[in-house]
Amino acid sequence: MTADPAHAHSLELAARYAPSPTLDDSHGYQPDMTRMRRYRLERVREKLRRADVAGIVLYDPINIRYATGSRNMTVWTMHNAARYCFIPTEGPIVLFEYKNADHLNAGLEAVDEIRPTKPWYFFGGGQRYRESAREWAAEIADLVKAHGGGNTRLLADVINPLGVSELATLGVSVDEGMPLMELAREIKSPDEIACMNHAITVCEAGMAAMHDAVRPGATENQIWSKLHEVNIAMGGEWIETRLLASGDRTCPWFQESSDRVVRAGELVSYDTDLAGPFGMCADLSRSLFCGPGKPSDEQRRLYRLSVEQIETNLANMKLGMSFRELSEIAWTVPESCMTLRYGSLYHGVSMCNEFPRIVHFDQFDGYGTDGVLEPGMCFCVESYIGEVGGHEGVKLEEQVLVTETGIARLTSFPYEDNLLGREV
Repeated sequence: MTADPAHAHSLELAARYAPSPTLDDSHGYQPDMTRMRRYRLERVREKLRRADVAGIVLYDPINIRYATGSRNMTVWTMHNAARYCFIPTEGPIVLFEYKNADHLNAGLEAVDEIRPTKPWYFFGGGQRYRESAREWAAEIADLVKAHGGGNTRLLADVINPLGVSELATLGVSVDEGMPLMELAREIKSPDEIACMNHAITVCEAGMAAMHDAVRPGATENQIWSKLHEVNIAMGGEWIETRLLASGDRTCPWFQESSDRVVRAGELVSYDTDLAGPFGMCADLSRSLFCGPGKPSDEQRRLYRLSVEQIETNLANMKLGMSFRELSEIAWTVPESCMTLRYGSLYHGVSMCNEFPRIVHFDQFDGYGTDGVLEPGMCFCVESYIGEVGGHEGVKLEEQVLVTETGIARLTSFPYEDNLLGREV
């Protein structure tokens, strides 16, 4: 990638100055939403041109929002195909919106036309879903023929088999569109970085509220609810998981929060997986000690190993380094922790967890994909340290940005002094 000093400088500014929750920080890099939408749409269209297709149909609400800026009932439409969008490689963008919700897109320059949706998923179409699917396919095929310039190849990010077969009867072939959208989202603009910084600011405020709520007698659910409360109150949107556990539920990882009561002397570990303001993801993890008292030597040992893994793997990241090389030189997980180690070393992040996923080197040939670290990529650096038969485990995760001049840490939430062995 050719170095662009002005772009690199703006990335650094966006990484260094997180907008305040009210977006009136005069010292920060303020996002221009129109410019961000223009950048994102052009990323999609550039890849559509390279793919030599007529366009793409988007159902995934994250992809619709990325390409157009339009959103509506994000979580609900993840499992109800109630709205979709047709983006031609060249030509007007048509958004098919949920009934009586056209007003949500008022003034949105990225959408040229709004039409009523034709729901053919079973809940929406009922016993007539096959008939609805034929009507849906006819309308999409007409758009392909009108704006495809004779090209009848179409991509789709999420589509049921019935839709593919109905389009095929009309001469339109459909191929997998999710890889194109993931790769489009891979390089972030300065405006996106500013939005991500804002989401991280909100997330870390929620983390602080959770830490304040950790006390003997509190339940995991009560602690976890603080993150939701702060996120919603500060303009955030939703949370993908509910990964918070305490005591012996921290080992193995991937236990969801419950009504278990936290006891003094236990660890509490969590992973935020938070979609904050602007729909940007803040994916941070921490483990902390529930007092009173002091952490045990074993708790400190696990915590220090996790910090060492994060900091070593973060320091390994260099502009232009391949994913394979990054995997090969990663921190060596102790043999006792290998079975329960986290499944990825790094993963991309913007509006959600995304490509690339960099796996451990012994798994790379089977599950890894290669590429290089480029400016504008954002990553989460992952660690879980726990042992089979162990009592507790530690989860840590940092979010970083690749710039022309190095790796910028976007997260600022501190590690725990008492678990590092520093008296407070």
